[in-house]
Amino acid sequence: MGDNSEWLKLPIDQKCEHKVWKARLSGYEEALSLYQRIDDEKSPEWGKYLGLIKKFVTESNAVAQLKGLEAALAFVENAHVAGKTTGDVVSGVVTKVFNQPKVRAKELGMDICLTYIEIEKAEVVQDELIKGLENKNPKIVVACIETLRKALSEFGSKIVTLKPIVKILPKQFESREKAVREEAKLLAVEIYKWIRDALRPPLQKINSVQLKELEEEWEKLPSTPPKQTRFLRSQQDLKAKFEQQQAQGDQSEGEDEPETVPSVDPYELLEAVEVLSKIPKDFYDKIEAKKWQERKEALEAVEVLAKNPKLENGDYGDLVRALKKVVGKDTNVMLVSVAAKCLAGLANGLRKKFGTYAGQVVPTILEKFKEKKPQVVQALQEAIDAIFLTTTLQHLSEDVLAVMDNKNPSIKQQASLFLARSFKHQTQSTLPKGVLKPLCAALIKQVNDSAPEVRDAAFEALGTAMKVIGEKAVNPFLADLDKLKLDKIKECADKVELSGGRKGAGGGGDKAAGGGGGKKPPVKAAAEASKSSAQPKKSQPGSSKPASGPVKKGKPASAAGGKAKKAADGKESVESELSPEVCEDLAAGVLPASCLQQLDSANWKERLASMEEFQRAVETMDPTSMPCQALVKMLAKKPGWKETNFQVMQMKLHIVALVGQRGQFSKTSALVVLDGLVDKVGDVKCGGNAKEALTAIGEACSLPWTAEQVVSLAFSQKNPKNQAETLNWLTNAMKEFGFAGVKVKGFINNVKTALGATNPAVRTAAIGLLGVMYLYMGAPLRMFFEDEKPALLSQIDAEFVKLQGQSPPAPIRFTKKAAAEEDADEVDGEQEEDGGQDAMDLLPRTDVGDKITSDLVSKIEDKNWKIRKEGLDEVAAIISEAKFIKANIGELPLALKGRLSDSNKILVQQTLTMLQQLATAMGPGLKQHVKALGIPVITVLGDSKPNVRTAAMATLQSWVEQTGMKEWLEGEDMSEELKRENPFLRQELLGWLAEKLPGLRTAPADLMLCVPQLYACLEDRNGDVRKKAQDALPMFMMHLGYDKMCKATGKLKPASKDQVMGMLEKARAVMPAKPAGPAKAGSGKGSGEPSRASSVSRSTEDLDSKPDVKKVRGGAAAKKPPSPPEDPAPSPPSKDKDSLASKKPPTKGKTAAGSQQGPAGKKPAAKNVKDEEDRSGPLFTFIPNAKEQRIKEEKQLKILKWNFITPRDEYVEQLKVQMLTCFAKWLQDELFHFDFQRHVKAIGVMIERLESESQATIGCLDLILKWFTLRFFDTNTTVLMKVLEYLKLLFAMLNRENYHLTEYEASSFVPYLILKVGESKDVVRKDVRAILTMLCKVYPASKVFPLLMDGTKSKNSKQRAECLEELGCLIEGYGMNVCQPTPAKSLKDIAVHIGDRDTSVRNAALNTVVAVYNVCGEQVYKLIGNLSEKDMSMLEERIKRSAKKAAANPPKQSAPERPQREHPANPNGTFLRKPAQEDPNKLNQARQNAQLSEPNHPSIPKEFQLDLDMIEMDQSRVCELPDLVQHKLDELLEPIMIPEPKMRSVSPHFDDLHNSTASTINFVISQVASGDVNTSIQALAQIDEVLRQEDKAEVMSGHIDQFLIATFMQLRLIYSTHLADDRLEKSDISKLYSCIIGNMLSLFSMEALAKEASMGVLKDLMHGLIMLMLDARVEDIKDGQQLIRSVNLLVIKVLEKSDQTNIISALLVLLQEGLVTTAGPPMSSELVMKCLWRMIRFLPTTIDSINLDRILLDVHNFMKVFPKEKLKQLKSDVPHRTLKTLLHTLCKLTGAKILDHLSMIENRNESELEAHLRRVVKHSGYLPGFKSDYGNEKSGLRTEDRVSKAKVSDILSEIFKKIGSKENTKEGLTELYEYKQKYSDADLEPFLKNTSQFFQSYVERGLRLIESEREAKARIQTSAVIPQHGGDSSVSSTNEELKPAVYYERLKILRQRQGLENTSRGTGGGDEEPQHRPPISSLLSSKPPVASSTDMLQSKLSQLKESRELYQQEQNTHSPAHGHARSALPAANLDDLRKRLEKIKSNRQ
Repeated sequence: MGDNSEWLKLPIDQKCEHKVWKARLSGYEEALSLYQRIDDEKSPEWGKYLGLIKKFVTESNAVAQLKGLEAALAFVENAHVAGKTTGDVVSGVVTKVFNQPKVRAKELGMDICLTYIEIEKAEVVQDELIKGLENKNPKIVVACIETLRKALSEFGSKIVTLKPIVKILPKQFESREKAVREEAKLLAVEIYKWIRDALRPPLQKINSVQLKELEEEWEKLPSTPPKQTRFLRSQQDLKAKFEQQQAQGDQSEGEDEPETVPSVDPYELLEAVEVLSKIPKDFYDKIEAKKWQERKEALEAVEVLAKNPKLENGDYGDLVRALKKVVGKDTNVMLVSVAAKCLAGLANGLRKKFGTYAGQVVPTILEKFKEKKPQVVQALQEAIDAIFLTTTLQHLSEDVLAVMDNKNPSIKQQASLFLARSFKHQTQSTLPKGVLKPLCAALIKQVNDSAPEVRDAAFEALGTAMKVIGEKAVNPFLADLDKLKLDKIKECADKVELSGGRKGAGGGGDKAAGGGGGKKPPVKAAAEASKSSAQPKKSQPGSSKPASGPVKKGKPASAAGGKAKKAADGKESVESELSPEVCEDLAAGVLPASCLQQLDSANWKERLASMEEFQRAVETMDPTSMPCQALVKMLAKKPGWKETNFQVMQMKLHIVALVGQRGQFSKTSALVVLDGLVDKVGDVKCGGNAKEALTAIGEACSLPWTAEQVVSLAFSQKNPKNQAETLNWLTNAMKEFGFAGVKVKGFINNVKTALGATNPAVRTAAIGLLGVMYLYMGAPLRMFFEDEKPALLSQIDAEFVKLQGQSPPAPIRFTKKAAAEEDADEVDGEQEEDGGQDAMDLLPRTDVGDKITSDLVSKIEDKNWKIRKEGLDEVAAIISEAKFIKANIGELPLALKGRLSDSNKILVQQTLTMLQQLATAMGPGLKQHVKALGIPVITVLGDSKPNVRTAAMATLQSWVEQTGMKEWLEGEDMSEELKRENPFLRQELLGWLAEKLPGLRTAPADLMLCVPQLYACLEDRNGDVRKKAQDALPMFMMHLGYDKMCKATGKLKPASKDQVMGMLEKARAVMPAKPAGPAKAGSGKGSGEPSRASSVSRSTEDLDSKPDVKKVRGGAAAKKPPSPPEDPAPSPPSKDKDSLASKKPPTKGKTAAGSQQGPAGKKPAAKNVKDEEDRSGPLFTFIPNAKEQRIKEEKQLKILKWNFITPRDEYVEQLKVQMLTCFAKWLQDELFHFDFQRHVKAIGVMIERLESESQATIGCLDLILKWFTLRFFDTNTTVLMKVLEYLKLLFAMLNRENYHLTEYEASSFVPYLILKVGESKDVVRKDVRAILTMLCKVYPASKVFPLLMDGTKSKNSKQRAECLEELGCLIEGYGMNVCQPTPAKSLKDIAVHIGDRDTSVRNAALNTVVAVYNVCGEQVYKLIGNLSEKDMSMLEERIKRSAKKAAANPPKQSAPERPQREHPANPNGTFLRKPAQEDPNKLNQARQNAQLSEPNHPSIPKEFQLDLDMIEMDQSRVCELPDLVQHKLDELLEPIMIPEPKMRSVSPHFDDLHNSTASTINFVISQVASGDVNTSIQALAQIDEVLRQEDKAEVMSGHIDQFLIATFMQLRLIYSTHLADDRLEKSDISKLYSCIIGNMLSLFSMEALAKEASMGVLKDLMHGLIMLMLDARVEDIKDGQQLIRSVNLLVIKVLEKSDQTNIISALLVLLQEGLVTTAGPPMSSELVMKCLWRMIRFLPTTIDSINLDRILLDVHNFMKVFPKEKLKQLKSDVPHRTLKTLLHTLCKLTGAKILDHLSMIENRNESELEAHLRRVVKHSGYLPGFKSDYGNEKSGLRTEDRVSKAKVSDILSEIFKKIGSKENTKEGLTELYEYKQKYSDADLEPFLKNTSQFFQSYVERGLRLIESEREAKARIQTSAVIPQHGGDSSVSSTNEELKPAVYYERLKILRQRQGLENTSRGTGGGDEEPQHRPPISSLLSSKPPVASSTDMLQSKLSQLKESRELYQQEQNTHSPAHGHARSALPAANLDDLRKRLEKIKSNRQ
């Protein structure tokens, strides 16, 4: 018992693993009871046992094993995770349970296997059981077979895959064990039940006795198919149905047969046999032998091989060609039949894979039908039938049509019989009209053939076609046949029995009315049939003549017939012609007697009166009983169309139009009037009425037919006016009706006649018609007119160019009967789709088949490449000569296929070029060659040479343009190509598929075959292949669906599967939506006229909205739909109708969409319960980057832009598709439900979950907002209020989350929200205003402003008023900067509304202008422009009143309406408030969208001054004010005693600038380097505001170095301190980086400012930026990658825009330092060198602006530190190469003159520079004849600048020319000044001596003025420690410190600048002083030191302090007498600034 007590206390799972069997038994028992107790299948408890279940079944103790099996079974039945254990457990069952003697154990094992199948693991179970069949233990084999049998019996052949079982079955019949053989026999019987005879072929090779036994067993089986009795978990609905049927006694057994028993193709169960290698080696020699016996032997050998039922794929081209040759040319008919049998065998064995060769063989077989011997004919029939099954009728139709005109009746007969047999295999979908039409035309010819057998065959073929696709579809093609022949065809149709017992779509005779039954709901079809049969009965009394009985009786009968048939082409609108007597009787019945009597009166007034009566009668007549033919014949009665009085004629034509519009007008009636109408169409007075009548006839009888009749009539006349007007009418009619069904070929002949007309009006009309046809047909139309005269052709081209890129207008008229037809939409769509193809089909094509001779083919296949090339050249010549060719090209495809794999790549390229040529020449006929020639082109994509691959891709594209993608994706060819492990092929092919698949609406199911290869490519060794496969993944998923793609991963290895599943999830997020099909009018089939009307209204709205899009796209404003029809202003009734009409279509569309959504109607009650449970899941799924993908797709126009007047169906459908991935299924169903209460319910749930799912809500925000825009168009107030409630909560949440709306989200929502601000209900308006207020917290007010401005243009006065009020609030809250694009423009638009007729709008406009007045004062009058006196007086009165109110209530300064609104310091919102949202690249964009108003605007504070008024007013934003840097302002502002200044010689311009900006700039720049992040950001934001305004940016001039030093000091601070500080938020650092980089980008975008940066500063800046790029910590920050990209962009800007000398020097010094110190990252030197290489690339364009002396000095210093030997010792040779390249480039650009630029180098021997330069110059050939002349050189002058006298003369004469011209005088003076500065010794005397004294003094005065301006500017640059390296400064670059003397000199300059007395020279003062003062640069040594930036910053800070003191002192000591020279502003400003800052700080505390 002691032992027992040990394990009794253990937990269950440990007991199950215990050593003691009793413990395990106890564990299994407890586990069993536990499993039965756990209710939740997803309980975590199950997870504990996952690893133990296998041990349960493999238990070694027999007693315990039984209990273990029971527990395992319970686990599998109840645990959700059980599927994971399938493989292990089933293999354990097979090996350890099936060999047990106990029957119970075996039963439990089987039950476990079957339960696993039930939980969807059939494949795994089946694999394990099949593995078990190889076990040596017969018991296990028997049990495995029995389990398989039981599984098949219970689950059926849909679940249990039979192919692997059938494959191993024959082997089991050979077993030694009788038990195994018996069990195999039982399994074979079970399989036979399911697949019947498909099992016979695989078992043919078993023992004959066993086969006989099986046959006997099979015969005993019942004929009824078996049924699935056990169901998968996913098939519970089927299970319920099955149980219901059982309960009802299997009454509906017959109905389910097709569902339950899938038909199995025996071919699929067979193993493929490889036969190519078994063909006798001498076959090809023997087949050519002269003796027929040898040929027979060869054929018989192949015949044996071809009899294999399934053949392995391979290259059968040579074999097929040999057999084809025998069939076509062998004289021995016996051999022909053998060869035909071989072809049939190959076709049967290869199936679809034989399709490649079908096109070559079929023409030969058809020609061979001339043989009359039955055995040959039979063999040929078998062959062609087998071949047909491998391809499509579409591919073979060309070949069949080619022989239909053959003289030999046998060939015609057999071709027709072949068609009859082929049609039996077709369905309505696989036999399109495009294929059937030409075949029917050919067969109709044969119906009239003289040979009876040909006629009978044609009847049989047409009868079969009628049976297959219905009489209705075939009838249009049989219009020309008489009744007897039609009856014969119908009789044949009745006799036809379709394959597989199918029922035809419509037989003959009475079935016509139900012909479309397959497509319609039966009830509708029946209703229509009854209608059509009822109407003739009603109309029978109307006609007493028996003659009209057999056809249609009267008009009503014809109308009834028309209802049931298509109106476009058929006989339905043709009626029998009535005799004049009958017409008169019918007319008398409906017209007044007086009317008929006066019709032919001689008095025109009586005739006119008669016409008026006629018209009234027609208008009041019942349309259904109107005898149209009788009426028009009455009109045609004498004088008829020869009527001379134009008034009568006009009335007559109008009546024809009325009859056509109202009655059921037939073609017979039309023919009565058309001649007269055409005759009058050119008449000046009656032409309009004639055209109206023609249009009405077009609507009644279809435009194609009417147009054909009218044009032929017009051109049979000689009246050019009629011809021109007919063409003009047709041009307009085509636009109105569309192009569907128009027979182009007939028109083109008439158009050609018109183009050749002598009358220019006819030619112009013809060209206009061609223009409209071009819109529909495109470029192919021009091909018809290439033989016209060049002048005419150029006119046609000009017309086409005018219309290029335009899309054809949507049709607005329709044929009446086609509109009433149920499937009219589909037919129209089909015709429109094929329109482009039709044009190509109509081109006259040449048959080049005869020219492709066998000699030519043998040339192409010759061993000598030159002869092969000759052959290809010949083919190219044949194609180019023929221009357009037919699809028949003989044996060329196989020959060209061989050339695609030619060893000579030149020939491969030539073949590819020829295939492109072939594509253009052949057009759509190319489809039949895709398999033979197209697929081999794909193989060439694997070529190793890029140029060959490029050519192959070009060929592929040109082919696809002609063929479409369907043919390429059908079959296994594409997957076979992807199987090739060629990386080039795979990446090219996958890239191509990724490009093409998104454009397809549907893809063939065979695309699934490529998926395994796609998955293999995802794990390919080649990175490019993997990338392309990942790109293609979403495109495959788009067509196949996520579920199918997931299922396909089942066969992958576990590791691969996980990886692929991850990729599938990512692909699912970015999967594009399928392109929408052509939009169908109405909400469904059979919608009739209303749906047409709705589609018309929608299409017109489409057209109207397009121009708006274009207008608005450029501006910041989003698109705004016009106001909804809730305008309370009274409007005429017609408007109301229109508004209702415009509202209806979307509603209908939505209803339809709602009803179609999901499997509606199929859900049983049980499913609803499940749905309720599912609603506990999340509403929205957050998919990373999904929103970005949607934005990208909208930008690329892949999806519709969310911009409409009223939402059309396509927008709703698009939104549904986008929501699928991220909205819960049930929620989407609710949102798109037609019941508004469901919407309310859904919004309620969204409100509940808003907080808990905030992140996911933000992820789907764009879709949520779009859905709400749809609700704004609903009229239901309940929904609207709920929507607004949600929106308020949503925007509050967004504000809390600190989220900012993107442009994309706002533009698709805000304009529609603004629509509702004009709602009639106050409560709605109030909510909308509240939402707009909240909106400004998450979207910049400056961007909301233009949208509201758009809202003021609405027709709804309430909306205008509310928008104006809102604009006033925005201006009050955010200042004038909110007015976009400019305050002036906005105010003018607002002021317009002061004169509005609506009081509320006037008041709102006045209030808004008053709000502006409060902000900017009197300036408002300038801004609003000119107003009328009345409006201006109203405005002035309102302003006075507001001033009084303001005086009475001073405390209420802020707008009372919006106390909660924020007042950001930056009115544009986004930059200051949330810089993290903006990366530097987006800054420019933000600036464009948020420009400040004009610089001279009085309301705007001066540059860089804080807007303290705003800050003081704003008491709400305590948290947002950053702590300012604590400067000791007292010390700065303390007065210092300095000597009294004299009058200064500084220009007033300098004074003004210096006082207003310099101190503020210094102050703000000092804050940039602050240690406090917020302070720095504030300072940068202020600088950014100035930099982004070009007119203000110049004030930064002189402060650039100071600003850059402060900036990179901040960068160092971030690098060393902030990034390491955990207390700082990373988002703050990201903001700071964004601001810094944004500022720098702005600065370096302005070349003038960028060039001011000195060398030392640039060096430190580049170092800082490079360190930032290499800092790994930056990547951890949010948007780190984006930040690094921005830095990269900045570096490029710095390199491009800086002073080129400075930047090259800086980079050289930086490289030197980098190579000396090894502390920094090794990459930094590499990046510096990359920059240098970039600069070297720029050198050819920048060499003229570079100071070569300084560059060479820097190179000299570099080479001193790093001589050549030392450089070579470095790890990398790149520095050495960089230096060499720099010097070499300089030598190359300047030649030997380079040696003159060594002047700044004191000791040239210190480095190897000079020697190296001389070597390069000498090597380049520049040295000979060169003399150095250092002695004559002046110290400050660069040798480079000395130019020859001739050159000087040219330059100066050019400059003086400019000075002499009015326009360029200023530019000329500037250039002259700079020239004098550069070449001080230049002599201007020769140029001035011949000029007038006035000109000379003008030049001198101009130069002085420029000099004084430049000096003034130089003085401003107080902050620069190192002077700029301009052209006139001679400075050095040693690293020594500045000497005290330099500081002393600088102090003197500062003192002098202040006008102080203690200067040694400047006592005289006065205006002349600047002329005597030496330039600053002369006070410094001649070489600029590379001072460290830290020293410079110290110096600058001291300067800042010094300048402050000087200003203060100056303020105190200046006498009033000097008041004009300077302003007292600075000190006052600083004092005021200090006081106000203290006040603000105290308020904050």
